[in-house]
Amino acid sequence: MCGGTISGYRPFMRFDWRRLIWRGTGHLLGPLVRLWLRRRVTQGKESAARLGERFGRAGRTRPSGALIWAHGASVGEAQALLPLLQHLHALRPDLTLLLTTGTVTSAALVEQRTGTDSGILHQFVPVDLPGAVDGFLDHWRPDLVLWSESDFWPGILSELRRRNIPALLVNARLSERSCARWQGAPDTARWLIDSFAAIYAQTAGDAERLRRLGAQQVIEAGNLKQAAPPLPADQQAVAEWGQRLGSRPRWLAASTHDGEEAQIVAAHRLLKMRFPDLLTLIAPRHPERGSGLSQALAAADLRVALRSSGAEPASDTDLYIVDTLGELGLWYRLSPIVMMGGSLVPVGGHNPLEPARLGCAVLFGPQMFNFAEAASGLLAAGGALPVRDAETLASAVTELLQQPDRRQAIAMAAKDYADGDSAILETLSAAILERLPA
Repeated sequence: MCGGTISGYRPFMRFDWRRLIWRGTGHLLGPLVRLWLRRRVTQGKESAARLGERFGRAGRTRPSGALIWAHGASVGEAQALLPLLQHLHALRPDLTLLLTTGTVTSAALVEQRTGTDSGILHQFVPVDLPGAVDGFLDHWRPDLVLWSESDFWPGILSELRRRNIPALLVNARLSERSCARWQGAPDTARWLIDSFAAIYAQTAGDAERLRRLGAQQVIEAGNLKQAAPPLPADQQAVAEWGQRLGSRPRWLAASTHDGEEAQIVAAHRLLKMRFPDLLTLIAPRHPERGSGLSQALAAADLRVALRSSGAEPASDTDLYIVDTLGELGLWYRLSPIVMMGGSLVPVGGHNPLEPARLGCAVLFGPQMFNFAEAASGLLAAGGALPVRDAETLASAVTELLQQPDRRQAIAMAAKDYADGDSAILETLSAAILERLPA
């Protein structure tokens, strides 16, 4: 499976018509992509100061020695990769570890979680255009690439293979729905999958679906997100906020999306009948939605406070919008009950192991297909309760607020499951270092 040669790695033939189509189309689309990126800058979705990185221009010199490039599309993937990269740095301090992401929120997260002595560099991933990809690879010259989950960029992957740069797909996941879509284009799916020397899948189901698409070197390794340490929080802030909120009954809706807040507000109104001083905290998945969300909810005759404005919840505040980046660890520690967002709308849910690892009783809706394994595992372990809508959500929160012993039992079961098996860091690190070219 591991070793000096790349088993199962099939380099491209001399003529690769897909790559030629990508390069030709990419040159034609270049001006449109530039306009699109500049528009995203005005929307706050790109960093103006670092826009050159999206076109393959590096912001720093490449250090000498071996370099591993890891890519995670957004916040969730970056959070999963960071413990692995930190473990690799502890084992091999001589390695340069480059982490690329594609969003400003993920860049801010990486900056928060790493320091100058972490051994981890961050850059925005280049757009999948020939000039940007060529510039990025010419500058960084990675010796090994770690690609995360299923964020396939055909241009980058084909160029890696043309340059004989080995790539591993780590923490790979593929839902049944995505698998069915890819089966409609089997040759393209196989062409992309063949870019990887080996694939380390999260679950047996993910491994089976990847094999269905033609993958050969597939290993069921486990979920990096289950091996991650608890989200950090400033302990002084935890203590101060704990005193500020006191014994007031409260719960948190975390990583919510448009269409979910209406159901959360409906559940809040039902809960207020039993708990008049209830405080509902809402952490939108995209913090930039906070201001507009605050205005919309305040117009619904609710007392709303907004974290990013510096406001604190008063005794009569109904909803506290915590629209800041990197503070979920704080709010999880302050909220005994957490409903995971993205699960009441067809988004696929967000990582329920994060609040579970911090001793929260976890709730989630039916749309947890992105975290199906973790959701079913928590339910089987008695560490979570399923909800369907505002009424069942209000009923579950009522039960957990009224029965602290039951809430504590669910939270303990959730934590036991979430702590899981951290051996995946050792397993993946060993495999990665063995495949690093001499």
